[in-house]
Amino acid sequence: MNQKSNYAWRLVAIGLMSAVVFVLSLPQIKLMTPVGVTRFHFGNAMCVLSGLLFGSVTGGLSAGIGSALYDLFDPVYIASAPFTFAFKFCIGFFAGLISHPKGEMTRKRQLLGDIVGGVVGSLSYVILYVGKSFVEAYFFERVEWQTTLISVGMKAATSTVNAVLAVVIAVPLAQILRPALSPALKRLAPQEK
Repeated sequence: MNQKSNYAWRLVAIGLMSAVVFVLSLPQIKLMTPVGVTRFHFGNAMCVLSGLLFGSVTGGLSAGIGSALYDLFDPVYIASAPFTFAFKFCIGFFAGLISHPKGEMTRKRQLLGDIVGGVVGSLSYVILYVGKSFVEAYFFERVEWQTTLISVGMKAATSTVNAVLAVVIAVPLAQILRPALSPALKRLAPQEK
């Protein structure tokens, strides 16, 4: 296969999965808390799925672009789009990096790689997001540390629920979709390793 064909397949995968991440970030449950709005959604599950199916770089770009687009279309989150791109990129990147080791994998080892990759990717996002929230509130907005801890605690709880949902949804989907997508995945594989 030539380089141009591989590049075209990679662009198609990134575009498709970015759109899926964007669209599945839309249905959500918003919760008003004393310290702001927090939400539950399925976007993180698609970020994990991107990495599990397409590998580290393609999965990371898909997750970051789709999530940043969501932020750019919502006035509440527009200012955080660059952070969202970077943080959600980490979900797809780490999920893909861990679930796509070199060499052949048995179905059992692939399942284990998907679970570990999904957990690591999701936890990387939770840590980055909660850390950013703490730094913003305490150092830039000068909120008292007790209020900052309450705010960060609520965001950590919501993000952790989203992380668990992401792994629970994405891992079985990856197991189901991978055989159907195997011809396309083989076209993308050489550049990801």
